[in-house]
Amino acid sequence: MKAWILCCALAVTMIGTAWMAFAQAASGPPANDPQSDVKLPNGKSQRDEILKSEREQNLKDAAQLVDMAKDLQQEIEKNEAYVLPLSAVKKTDEIEKLAKRIRTRLRH
Repeated sequence: MKAWILCCALAVTMIGTAWMAFAQAASGPPANDPQSDVKLPNGKSQRDEILKSEREQNLKDAAQLVDMAKDLQQEIEKNEAYVLPLSAVKKTDEIEKLAKRIRTRLRH
């Protein structure tokens, strides 16, 4: 009986060790590891270029977000106090989607 328990404990330990090794291999090298940074043919860091491109896109999207919010404000001001057109509701949805895209890139 003791041999069976020891055998089961050994099997569980081996499975756990194998699972940890698999999980570590699947995750790859850490993101902040300088060895894992890929260089582009022009010699620049791929990660730096991605971050630069995302920053530029965030600036463009933020400017677009401001414009959309101003348009929405003007549309709300020119209509009656209690009635909004369907286009105003659609604009709020577009504003929300754009804000979520920006937030997603910022969290990246």
